[in-house]
Amino acid sequence: MKHMNSEVKEERTSNKKRIDLFLVPIVLIAAFLNLFKIWTDEYANAYYTAAVKSMLQSFHNFFYASFDPGGYVTIDKPPVVFWIQTISAKIFGFHGWSVILPQALAGIGSVLLLYVLVKRTFGVWAGRFAALAMALTPIVPAVSRTNNIDSMLVFTLLVATWMLFRAVRTAKFGWVLAAFAMIGVAFNMKMLQAYMVLPAFYVFYVVATKITWKKKIAFLTTATALMLAVSVSWAVVVDSTSADKRPYMGSSQTNSVLELAFGYNGINRLTGNTSVTGSSHKQPAQAQQQTASSETKQNSNLSADSSQSLNQRKSSSSQKMQAPGGGNQNGMFNTGNPGPFRLFQKGLSDQISWLLPFVIFSIVGLFAGVKFKGPYTTKQKESLFWLAWLLPVAVFFSIAGFFHQYYLIMLAPPIAAFAGAGAVALWSMYKQHNGWKSWLLPGGILTTAALQVYIMSPYVSSIGVAPIAGVGALGVILALVLAVRKQRKNSLTNYLGAAAMVVLLAMPAYWAMTPIIYGGNSMLPAAGPDSSSGMGGPPSTATNSKQSGFNGMQPPGSSSGNSSSNNQMQPPSGSSNGGQMQMPGGSSNNSKMPNSSSSKSSSLKRKSGGMNAEVNQKLLNYLTKNNTGEKYLFATTDSTSAAPYIIKTGKPVMAMGGFSGSDPILTVSKLKAMIKKGEVKYFYLSGMGKGGQSDVITWIKENSKEIPSSNWQSTSSSAQQGPSGNGTLYEITLK
Repeated sequence: MKHMNSEVKEERTSNKKRIDLFLVPIVLIAAFLNLFKIWTDEYANAYYTAAVKSMLQSFHNFFYASFDPGGYVTIDKPPVVFWIQTISAKIFGFHGWSVILPQALAGIGSVLLLYVLVKRTFGVWAGRFAALAMALTPIVPAVSRTNNIDSMLVFTLLVATWMLFRAVRTAKFGWVLAAFAMIGVAFNMKMLQAYMVLPAFYVFYVVATKITWKKKIAFLTTATALMLAVSVSWAVVVDSTSADKRPYMGSSQTNSVLELAFGYNGINRLTGNTSVTGSSHKQPAQAQQQTASSETKQNSNLSADSSQSLNQRKSSSSQKMQAPGGGNQNGMFNTGNPGPFRLFQKGLSDQISWLLPFVIFSIVGLFAGVKFKGPYTTKQKESLFWLAWLLPVAVFFSIAGFFHQYYLIMLAPPIAAFAGAGAVALWSMYKQHNGWKSWLLPGGILTTAALQVYIMSPYVSSIGVAPIAGVGALGVILALVLAVRKQRKNSLTNYLGAAAMVVLLAMPAYWAMTPIIYGGNSMLPAAGPDSSSGMGGPPSTATNSKQSGFNGMQPPGSSSGNSSSNNQMQPPSGSSNGGQMQMPGGSSNNSKMPNSSSSKSSSLKRKSGGMNAEVNQKLLNYLTKNNTGEKYLFATTDSTSAAPYIIKTGKPVMAMGGFSGSDPILTVSKLKAMIKKGEVKYFYLSGMGKGGQSDVITWIKENSKEIPSSNWQSTSSSAQQGPSGNGTLYEITLK
């Protein structure tokens, strides 16, 4: 106990010391990567931005995280992050950047927390390198620059880690409770994904805490109970509330938060199955080999953070460049094919795996000579914690049937921690000529440089040969020189070691900047020269930002843009849509990739977010003028068409089938009652949203009056194309 008290006093003393000047530029780098130009993203992820707009209007919408101001359906995630985003929008005003800001700050905070966590045990240089590695991990800023949840989730889990480490150092039960309660809070951000760190928490507390086994079991049992209570607190309140007094739980099939948490957002992510109106739908990696028409049907079954259609995730073989993960060979949503080397495959490796070989060598060095029965040093105990975080998460992503590239941010903290701790440990072994361990440093540098060459090679047409050859040549030369100079001790050797670390971080740094250089995709964020398209295709410039994200998606009722035959995106083989890329929500895109010669219609603001880039003002004028007191401005099949109008007007727009149009929310009898009450009379149907509402759509078409397109289309050209026909506006009035 005296030893623990001395550690606490030492910590307080160190906290009073001046700021680490080496940390300042690292934080500035993180701030630049996470914050610069977020003000150009006007809509961000429009699905979530629309929810913030709705949550600002009433406490009812705020508490339930309602997608629409009318409180018809919620978004598909718990509310905590969106509570924070709503508070930010309340303070700074409703903007794209104000809903992104909390995640950007969380990304910076994660860099600082990792520095604090690693520095205390492994030394200040280990903390610095770990913080820098975290800041430059490409997927970290890519996600943090959006209003998706994962950056805030990782920050919260790192706060929980700091609490756990403090619990072990002080042997105070209160910190254990706080750590596990924080995981419960994280559950209310992204459900079961928060529990990925639990193996690390349990293993570390058992191994590192110097108390009796009886107390360990009692403390962990109590802390786990508290965590579960915090986790399900919101879900129990929502599920116990009468369904007619709250919104429908979006993307669930039984209107239940718990079903959503442990089913679709839980186990089904591992199995690759999604449940749609009671049926099981398998979504293996080979699904990308299906035809465009079947892919369009599948798209209606995906959750909010999987809205981008399978067509959009693929590049035609006729394109000039295939980015990693492009084509039919690399699984759904650029996530590769399941297997032990999945994290080294195209599409995933460039997001997270740049330093993985060095991390593997670091793990070998840090655990060299450790005996199973101990005793363990503090460094070994904390290394065990990071390993118990890294391995289960890596295994999950290696075998999971359904996830997105940006989920890989969960791997960033342990990889960065091992990079920092390992760099110092391997350098010490190298300098001390510690037998075979002294070869780990040059070996780690050589293999890591080789992997980075492999990661960059598919991008040769985008980034050129020089950086690829440079990294490969410098990596080999520095590794060989360090191996040859292993017996020498002078300043040149120190410089060579530092140069090697710079080389290994150079291309991750460039990749981390690509969302700024090329523009980002707020719906499905990823880093790389194709970060704007998010499609594994050629990179687009950021100047024509209105067309970024989903390449100029058209709003309901507007005509498709003209395209250049040289730059037109081609559909996958087997498509019968006349060469047009099908977009979620019924829009088609035959527009060219953004370029600097675009017309005045281009905006400096980037209206991406995976939703329609803007509203059709003529349609909005028509609906507003002819509204006779109805609650909803109009109803549509899914959230894609609804979100921009909610953001623009703040008025209720009904997404009848929830996010993708597949939620079994509405019945014909319920719709009839709503129409008779005067709650809705206009319906925009574009062919999406089959799933659980085909009967409703059929009834609407059979009992409505079609509004002439000339009354509401933004141009005189043909109506907007949807997956199964033209988008059409209907009116229904029942007595």
